[in-house]
Amino acid sequence: MRRASSTLAPSFLSRALASSATASGHGHRHRLLQAALYGSATGGGGGYSRRAGRRWFSRLLDSPRAASLGIAGAVFAASAASAALSGEVLAKEPPSPEVVPKEVVLYQYEACPFCNKVKAFLDYYDIPYKVVEVNPISKKEIKWSDYKKVPILMVDGEQLVDSSDIIDKLGRKILPERSAKPATEDADDEERKWRRWVDNHLVHVLSPNIYRNTSEALESFDYITSNGNFSFTEKITVKYAGAAAMYFVSKNLKKKYNITDERAALYDSVETWVDALNGREFLGGSKPNLADLAVFGVLRPIRYLRSGKDMVEHTRIGEWYSRMESSVGESSRIKA
Repeated sequence: MRRASSTLAPSFLSRALASSATASGHGHRHRLLQAALYGSATGGGGGYSRRAGRRWFSRLLDSPRAASLGIAGAVFAASAASAALSGEVLAKEPPSPEVVPKEVVLYQYEACPFCNKVKAFLDYYDIPYKVVEVNPISKKEIKWSDYKKVPILMVDGEQLVDSSDIIDKLGRKILPERSAKPATEDADDEERKWRRWVDNHLVHVLSPNIYRNTSEALESFDYITSNGNFSFTEKITVKYAGAAAMYFVSKNLKKKYNITDERAALYDSVETWVDALNGREFLGGSKPNLADLAVFGVLRPIRYLRSGKDMVEHTRIGEWYSRMESSVGESSRIKA
């Protein structure tokens, strides 16, 4: 089966966005839509970046992760459903109190899969953290930083960037025993392999699924109405024009990459992951490792969207996902 890529077709999306801009009659809304839909990503572990005005689309084409900013959903509703369905919580792995950072602040987009990967790590290890939602247009929340992507994690005043690097560096701080007593070489190689698979493949299969039809595209863009620093008019413009544009783009992506069934591509990917478990509760054995947390993190924003519900219904991922929900437990996010 041919697997999906997240690279967007330039001429088709340009026409779709131009049509949206013409219909609205407001150039600033057009620019808003461009920036909100397509923050580009670079780096081995994942992070989002916005290029100024006229360069946004060419930058998009250069990035294999570009469309993943559009991976969105009713994240707050998903969190509530997750809490309701998770059942008995298995033991988390909180670190020793003396190594827990005093202040952790995550600069993020709520539905960014790479940001959610970091949050899964923080939640599992019970590290309290604050969240700053970044406006993808102005980026005013991170103007202080030379690094213009998300996630950014501030740990006791130290800036950590790039999702996989964040997890590696924070892990060395809070889990010194993991560094002192590494797993076997084979287990370590397996964990690294599947963490790379998440960044390089799994995140790219999501876009053709969540924009599969107009209703699913609108469902995905609902996150804009409850997250981000937008005016009411901007929220409506981004939600409806963005959903329409991404619906047509997803159709073009299917043709470009010879995907006859986007759900089948998603199902194939998660079945590949279940096969990798090879009968184990988690890839890490009796408890999750960093690869488990990475897969769980990028799937969590879509789990209670229609695409995620279909994924659980038609594949074997459900039991593992439920175990991960129980293991990760409630968020350790500090409510504002």
